[in-house]
Amino acid sequence: MKIQRMLTVLLAAALWQGLTAPLGAAWAPVGGEIMTRWATDVNPDRILPEYPRPQMVRKDWLNLNGLWEYAIAARESERPAGFQGQILVPFPVQSALSGVKKPVSPQETLWYRRTFAVPSAWQSGRVLLHFGAVDWQAAVWINGTRIGSHQGGYDPFSFDITDALKKGGDQEIVVSVWDPNDAGAIPRGKQVLNPRGIMYTAVTGIWRTAWIEPVPGASIASLKIVPSVDRNLVSLIVAGRGTEAADAVAVEVTAGGKTAGKGRGKPGEAIDVKIDNPKLWAPGNPYLYDLKVTLNRNGKAIDGVASYFGMRKIEINKDAAGVNRLFLNGKAVFQFGPLDQGWWPDGLYTAPTDEALRFDIEETLRMGFNMARKHVKVEPDRWYYWADKLGLLVWQDMPSGDRPWKGEEPATPRRSSNRPFEKLLATETYDIYEREYKAMIDSYHNHPCIVMWVPFNEGWGQFDTPRIVEWTRKLDPTRLVNNASGWTDMNAGDFSDMHNYPGPGMNKLEEKRASVLGEYGGLGLAVEGHLWVIGRRWGYRDMADAADLTKRYISLTNALKAYVARGLAAAVYTQTTDCEGEVNGLLTYDRAVNKIGTEAIAKIHLPLYGVKTDLNATVPPVDMPPPPPRPQTAPATPTPPTK
Repeated sequence: MKIQRMLTVLLAAALWQGLTAPLGAAWAPVGGEIMTRWATDVNPDRILPEYPRPQMVRKDWLNLNGLWEYAIAARESERPAGFQGQILVPFPVQSALSGVKKPVSPQETLWYRRTFAVPSAWQSGRVLLHFGAVDWQAAVWINGTRIGSHQGGYDPFSFDITDALKKGGDQEIVVSVWDPNDAGAIPRGKQVLNPRGIMYTAVTGIWRTAWIEPVPGASIASLKIVPSVDRNLVSLIVAGRGTEAADAVAVEVTAGGKTAGKGRGKPGEAIDVKIDNPKLWAPGNPYLYDLKVTLNRNGKAIDGVASYFGMRKIEINKDAAGVNRLFLNGKAVFQFGPLDQGWWPDGLYTAPTDEALRFDIEETLRMGFNMARKHVKVEPDRWYYWADKLGLLVWQDMPSGDRPWKGEEPATPRRSSNRPFEKLLATETYDIYEREYKAMIDSYHNHPCIVMWVPFNEGWGQFDTPRIVEWTRKLDPTRLVNNASGWTDMNAGDFSDMHNYPGPGMNKLEEKRASVLGEYGGLGLAVEGHLWVIGRRWGYRDMADAADLTKRYISLTNALKAYVARGLAAAVYTQTTDCEGEVNGLLTYDRAVNKIGTEAIAKIHLPLYGVKTDLNATVPPVDMPPPPPRPQTAPATPTPPTK
């Protein structure tokens, strides 16, 4: 299908699954930039219809994605008397697929409104309203009653809206969003109000699925799943909502439809389920167990959810030569993958479809990688679901924010002091970071694909690093912690992490920590017809054409192989796709062109796996052109310019 087909999509009178929506003019994406091929599948009547929470599934739910009314007003203003048009949720207001593509300044508030109908079958219990993510500060009203607020751009949150609902008829939901972006000291990843260089377009508002679901008066609120390969069991903590002391939880683990283990216990208490001869999760064989959790009262089931998990163990251990390596399920595995930023030319933070999310992971695996570093962004649950299901290891960054560390205060790097909203946020900035960091860990704890937490990138907003590392270990002792990827190592955590452009390279080997190459490469090739903005292109090294790129990439990889022999435990190539003005992706921004070729690059990567340790391995010279001029970046970006 052609892009023009999208321009003829008409707004239906009622959204998918019987939800009503405001009537108005036809929706269309805003042109002017390149689009992905999945953009032609975007239909206002059926936007991201997949169940958004794959690790805690209930049968009944209603999707609130689709056309809402919107208005952009002065920050301190009350709810606007009228709305300015329609926006396609959950695409950010700055994106083409939102149908709006307008900036929102820190002096403004973005307002949303729509109506929906609650099925009559839901009248006996409670109704929960869920948002996958809203960037950054959201307040919500149902039928004029304020039901709550939330701060944080990357974590899911929910409200019980039952008491605010009317008996029958249309229900009104209104959401206000304020986002200071880089004018405030908040986690925001690569977003800036003035995109340039390695910084990209700001994202504001609802950018993941919004939905409602019915639950009984006493229900399952959350699951914490902790597999133990060493003990051949999985441990669950099932948090209850409105439960009583006598309530019980039943857990059943199944494999291929057959029961593999059962357990019983109380809400809030650990329930261990033994699994005989467990099948382990790993790239190439990402085996997942199904899980059924039931809440019982007086011997009768009152709530139940379906989930899944993978049995896997990640650790640092020494190989036969005494070198620290990354061990997965007791075996040394060289972890190798791209820096994955998760940006889309048509949806910015939001992929146009679930198929698009899946494609990025499938293509990463087809290129011969076994890992991706999710760089200063947190994805929707379904991205991690596909990584779990398809078998991709994930290093998960905490989205960075505030000002880069300049090195004046190694113990507690300096915070920013020249921002318009500093008076509002200065006393809260540490608390904001820690609250959002904990929310990320808690929200995505159950995904087996995630094997590492990365609290800081290159000193961006870095503070109290040793304390943050130890706190991370307490929050999640099942994963490794990379104290700071690149440049601002505080001698904490499990890794010594180098960034080296174009590289490759490695830090010296250590007794307790593994040496990893957190970023390298960045070979730039602009592919005409697939550029974000004509004339705006930047890479760490400029390649003449695809043949030149392939030649230089092979040279980098040959050198990387020697570093692996010398003890390098993992490497991250910059990057999966081009991003706005950057052209150093293996794929173009629209995912239409693999610059080297999927099969060709997989063959280049194959020799990197199974390399034997040789501390005296000779590193061949890298054939590389001279560097381009420095990109324009946010103030005080460390030198040399890195991601």
